[in-house]
Amino acid sequence: MSQYPALRLRRTRASEWSRRLHAETLLTPANLIWPLFVTEGEAEEPIASLPGVSRWGLRDIVARAREARDLGIPCLALFPNTPRELRTDDGREALNPDNLMCRAIRAIKDAVPEIGVLTDVALDPYTAHGHDGIVDAQGYVLNDETSAVLVDQALLQAEAGADIVAPSDMMDGRVGAIRGALEANGHVNVQIMAYAAKYASAFYGPFRDAVGSRGLLKGDKKTYQMDPANAEEALREVALDLAEGADSVMVKPGLPYLDIILRVKDAFQVPVFAYQVSGEYAMIEAAAAAGAGERDALVLETLMAFRRAGCSGMLTYHAPLAARLLAG
Repeated sequence: MSQYPALRLRRTRASEWSRRLHAETLLTPANLIWPLFVTEGEAEEPIASLPGVSRWGLRDIVARAREARDLGIPCLALFPNTPRELRTDDGREALNPDNLMCRAIRAIKDAVPEIGVLTDVALDPYTAHGHDGIVDAQGYVLNDETSAVLVDQALLQAEAGADIVAPSDMMDGRVGAIRGALEANGHVNVQIMAYAAKYASAFYGPFRDAVGSRGLLKGDKKTYQMDPANAEEALREVALDLAEGADSVMVKPGLPYLDIILRVKDAFQVPVFAYQVSGEYAMIEAAAAAGAGERDALVLETLMAFRRAGCSGMLTYHAPLAARLLAG
């Protein structure tokens, strides 16, 4: 390799056109998935712990789908705010074919069929205890009993029109069970994006406000979500989900786990997605509000970090802002 001054790495940084020409990583609206919260009624419900994010009724969720399409965002991720009176210990509302999630899927696919719809497969928006599955008398989440319900939930969502079902529960074996059921019922083109490496994180608090589970959770989720200390285990989780039929895998949260994203991409060379979770979003908003950073620059830099680490795409509440910024 040449040495200075024959080699000056700053030469290619000296002008804007050259920086664009030599950019190694590309970020476009096509890399974005926009998470949206659905609620009953038609009034917009701002979420205090997620400034700038709201829950939307069915009419407005369709408007957000049209907005996403017009911004070049290819996919929406839906999360329901199930009314408290419909939450039960067994989460049975998840299996109601006319529940909030299924109605939202149908409304979007009827109005904006060209937009992709990703749905959350888990029971925490439906349980009275806030866990992602069925619990026993000691409060332990039961793996196989939960997986059986998740299979039926995923089928309902596929029948409503979901393009991607995304099991976020972290039960062992659920991806294979869901894949088998989708195949057996003719949903051969419905994708599975597995929350393969979902950590028991402190960054989820505002999300629980958004789906109405804050204060419901009894205990914690450490018996099924991953220990933040573990990286090798994440590779084992990803390998299992891919072997069972996942089309893509997710690492969650995002920024604190860039090393995991990179290791997963290097090891498997499959589509890897990251969820820039509610706590990450809230920190950027708080920094911008305090004058500690410029929002637009923080948003684009963090999203570029995900792409650089190996992500095909990112779930981010900043998706519409980022899409507008990228459009220039």
